[in-house]
Amino acid sequence: MKISVIIPTYNESNAIGECIASLAKQTYHDFEIIVVDDGSTDETPEKISSRVTTLHQNHLGAGAARNLGVKRASGEILVFVDADMTFDKNFLKNLVKPILSGSAKGTFSKYEYVSNWENVWARCWNINQNWEGRKRHPRNYPDKQKVFRAILKKEFDKVEGFTPGGYTDDYSLYDKLGYMAVSTPGVIFYHKNPSSLKEVFNHARWVGKRGYKLGAFGQAIGIVRASLAVSFMVGTFKAFINMLPQFLVFKLVYDFGILIGILEMILTGKRTK
Repeated sequence: MKISVIIPTYNESNAIGECIASLAKQTYHDFEIIVVDDGSTDETPEKISSRVTTLHQNHLGAGAARNLGVKRASGEILVFVDADMTFDKNFLKNLVKPILSGSAKGTFSKYEYVSNWENVWARCWNINQNWEGRKRHPRNYPDKQKVFRAILKKEFDKVEGFTPGGYTDDYSLYDKLGYMAVSTPGVIFYHKNPSSLKEVFNHARWVGKRGYKLGAFGQAIGIVRASLAVSFMVGTFKAFINMLPQFLVFKLVYDFGILIGILEMILTGKRTK
């Protein structure tokens, strides 16, 4: 089956070239690459290779960008990756094996590693997320999850794609299909964590604008957790037990970003894209 690899990108000028170059080395050859620029304001459009299909839209978020990419896709299997990912040469081949054999309609991988582990803020990100060292998952990660890395196009079309909505829009296929993606072995890829305090703040601010299960009460809990006193206490404790003093600075910056994101959402009524 032909694969269509869809890559939404927003201000990823430092990463998109490496992502595309990594995909060009795949051992599975019957695939196309579709990059959807989601209204980038940096040099991302200039860094996208002319060898791939490129689409453009105003800044509507990753879910909307993926949906646009699928409209131009000619593959029977859709693969969704991010612009700051790179891949083992057998990534695509192993990812779609269960789909080709008929044992699954959609897959994901538990072998997702941090590509910039040497960066101290990237390591702090893992600590903050309670992820396993060098991986972008917690220990004992389950063999099924809500986010699809690959899926049959006919299944995607059946539910008319993602529901755009920012932080959790990649869960929306599961919400509509009613089944999870299954893990498949040997699917190795690498993903960057935020590598500067500016990136940490901006990403946390984006996360802070997500929807909260308990509505206004959930937002209030988020504000308390991100408050200076709680942030300092948690940051000091985790910096000590991990023997990484920089984590205290990280935690203060991260939680300040969360706090600003929540307050902006309350004042404007606008969630993240």
